[in-house]
Amino acid sequence: MTKPIDRRWYFLLSSGQRRVQRWVEGHMSKTDGITAAQAGLLFFLGSRDGALIGEAAEALDVAPSAMTGLVDRSERAGLVERRPDAEDGRSLRLHLTERGREARSTAKAGLTEINEKLTDGFSAEEMEVVSRWLTSLSDKFRRAD
Repeated sequence: MTKPIDRRWYFLLSSGQRRVQRWVEGHMSKTDGITAAQAGLLFFLGSRDGALIGEAAEALDVAPSAMTGLVDRSERAGLVERRPDAEDGRSLRLHLTERGREARSTAKAGLTEINEKLTDGFSAEEMEVVSRWLTSLSDKFRRAD
């Protein structure tokens, strides 16, 4: 007899997110002492070095006030630096430091372990459905809503 499907979607999503976050934070503390949020910023800047702070906030789906704190902490940790925009001196652009590049590489290596743990026991086809469902959440629950 198969176990009935637990349909407490919001509870399961919230509980799963908290457990994954705790696991990730525990593992991230072993990698240069950076947080998961800082790793996200480093991953973004790895492909968009010199991005505006607002661009990073939008890409990471972080409120501007939270982004300011994240950038402050990352700058104090020597991971990023703010530089004035060449065309608009009022705007600041974020750049990876050498330490930020090294921390990004270390954190990136840990992604394989995280992704293996997240997908363990599921087929590629099942993971396609999960990916489609999770991606749909951004469309169904836009920030402005």
